[in-house]
Amino acid sequence: MDRVILHCDCNAFYASVELLEHPELRDLPVAVGCDDGSRHGIILAKNEPAKRMGIKTAQTVWQARRLCPSLILLPPHHKKYRQMSKKINQIYGEYTDLVEPFSVDESWLDVTGSLHLFAPDGKTLADQLRARIRRELGITISVGVSYNKVFAKLGSDYKKPDATTVIPRGAEREILWPLPVESMLFVGSAAAGRLRRLGICTIGDLATAEEALLTGALGKLGATLRCYAAGLDDAPVRRQGEAEPVKSVGNGLTFRRDLVGAEDVRVGLGYLTEEVAARLRRAGLRATAVGVNIKDPALHSISRQKQLPDATDLARELAEAAISLVLANWDPRRPIRALTVTAFGLTDQPTARQTSLFDDPAEQPRREKRERLEQALDGLRERFGTEAVLAGGVLGSDLGLARNKAAPRKNPTPDRGGDIASAAGGEKEKIKW
Repeated sequence: MDRVILHCDCNAFYASVELLEHPELRDLPVAVGCDDGSRHGIILAKNEPAKRMGIKTAQTVWQARRLCPSLILLPPHHKKYRQMSKKINQIYGEYTDLVEPFSVDESWLDVTGSLHLFAPDGKTLADQLRARIRRELGITISVGVSYNKVFAKLGSDYKKPDATTVIPRGAEREILWPLPVESMLFVGSAAAGRLRRLGICTIGDLATAEEALLTGALGKLGATLRCYAAGLDDAPVRRQGEAEPVKSVGNGLTFRRDLVGAEDVRVGLGYLTEEVAARLRRAGLRATAVGVNIKDPALHSISRQKQLPDATDLARELAEAAISLVLANWDPRRPIRALTVTAFGLTDQPTARQTSLFDDPAEQPRREKRERLEQALDGLRERFGTEAVLAGGVLGSDLGLARNKAAPRKNPTPDRGGDIASAAGGEKEKIKW
């Protein structure tokens, strides 16, 4: 017997939550975002009137205002969104304990074992959930109903807002296969471009393509996407509260000004990898690969990855790998608008290292010293705040990395290529990402 999987997606979630306190704005073009006068400001969500004006999520605020000068911009309140998400998932949990959040506004529900207690079929239950969420919480959801998670997700995207779409086994050819390939879960713009160059333009093309062709273009992701498109996804819906294994840890930033030159790149990547390494250590994980995403002022981007010689949770080693990736794949004279560093291939075990007669005997003690240093910095930041200790290059830069007014550095501690300076005594301000 096929499973009955629901994917519930809140419509214009951030905007819907904000409009609960501003009902007079419902029929006007409204978006949620920050406009602080910098280029960091983007649209996080928009209501239907704004959508009709061409406003898109992730669009910059200045682009949105050009399209719609009358756009009303409301500031985000992430605490309210988390609270609303908790209420919604509590309602879902009354129907099944298999509730897996996909994001703050999306969840999968496996109701195979409990459906008979509430409704004769998945569509009826989905309609009941839509009505209940609208009545009790004042927002709307769209629900996809299918026999696996991927098709249920595609179903919730198929018709919005406040709609139910059922995709039973066999109906995917009629409903889903004609859709453009970028409609498939995990197919971003870069992957879609590669697929289209191969003549794979629809989900149906993806489902019937040769696996070797797809793996040649996209690696393992190609085989996975073909499996998804063909309806072969059998991933379970995790039990409510069951954590998903961490697969990667990343940190990205759009800088106050463009990075130009190798020194800017080093400062920017050094800052980003400090946070990645700290998060790895908090999770008890090490990375065996690192990746960078580079975005230029025209918003064109490239991504590159490389394997690491040893599993690591050290910022210095992650930064060195990231810097080598950027300098090998990007002319440092070309400006960089934004960078993202991501640690992949995570493990909770150190990898075995093949020693050599030619190894520097002092290298291992230096590495152990570095481990102790970074762990000590973690403790200082946990006690005094994330900006309690910053690299000297960060404090002296104009890239928007540290907004605190730190006291002038005295007796900085040298550490093979970069100064570590304490800003604990300075006036601190939370960094906005």
